[in-house]
Amino acid sequence: MNTSPSRHADAVFASVHSNTAAARSRLAASWHRSMLSHGLDPALDASQPHLTGQELAQRQDALGRVLAIAAPELDCLFELVGSSGCGVVLTDGEGVIVDHRFSDADKSVFEGWGLGVGAVWSEATVGTNGIGTCITEERAVTIHRDEHFLARNTGMSCIDAPIFGADGQLVAALDVSSARADQTKAINGLIAEMVARVARTVEVNNFRASYPKARIIIADQDDTSNSTLLAVDQDDVVIGATRRARKAYGFAIQGAFTPIAASDLFGRGDGPVGLEKAERAAVVRALVRANNNVSDAARDLNVSRATLYRRMKRLGLSE
Repeated sequence: MNTSPSRHADAVFASVHSNTAAARSRLAASWHRSMLSHGLDPALDASQPHLTGQELAQRQDALGRVLAIAAPELDCLFELVGSSGCGVVLTDGEGVIVDHRFSDADKSVFEGWGLGVGAVWSEATVGTNGIGTCITEERAVTIHRDEHFLARNTGMSCIDAPIFGADGQLVAALDVSSARADQTKAINGLIAEMVARVARTVEVNNFRASYPKARIIIADQDDTSNSTLLAVDQDDVVIGATRRARKAYGFAIQGAFTPIAASDLFGRGDGPVGLEKAERAAVVRALVRANNNVSDAARDLNVSRATLYRRMKRLGLSE
């Protein structure tokens, strides 16, 4: 059962001004930002801020390829969660909703909650919420019902994951929201796994599309999300890395990537695995999938047959 708006506001005020260990949690830190940094009132009941027309179109255009790559993934995610009364939302890096998936039966409910295209869900605008807090903290978050800052949002559960661009900067957030009263934290946990997986898929597909002429190497075979990726050009120079790969190899986690010779990277001991080992594994996988047909494996790796033969020889792999 929901806490009354006045009780919720009182709880937020008490937490923000408390010195206990509980008040130093990540949730309390977000409430603290919402009230003291952004000057918000948990009892605020104003309408949800929206962008319309040209401003919204500019946001969608700016997201560009990411929006197109995400669209089929949103469809698939909605097929999994839509029948349970959940909606799927994609925002840009500032919390503006640029796309969503709602069932016809639930659309008016979600739009009534302020989840229509163009709505602004930054933490600075509406306080602690799945979208805004995910973007602010650059991590996956779940904000369940009365964990929201504003009392008006405590009927929702919001499960979010960030999406990072090819330059390592946060460019979008993926959200699954539910206004069902029976949505439990256990169910949220299951949905959170799906949201994180889909977000990484969008991130990986965007990274691959950003380096269409490069070889894309999975640099950590223990990474089940396969998002620790390096882009290597025809001269064996690493020209790009996903955010996870940047962290793994000690590069700056965002911004322009400084190219580095693959042979230099291979000799470093601070990466999760050697680059040559990762490349060998990628080639072996391609050959296995192609039933040892070198031509088919070369197409799978997006290299020429001659290039693959040279790689195989260097890696000590026979046809």
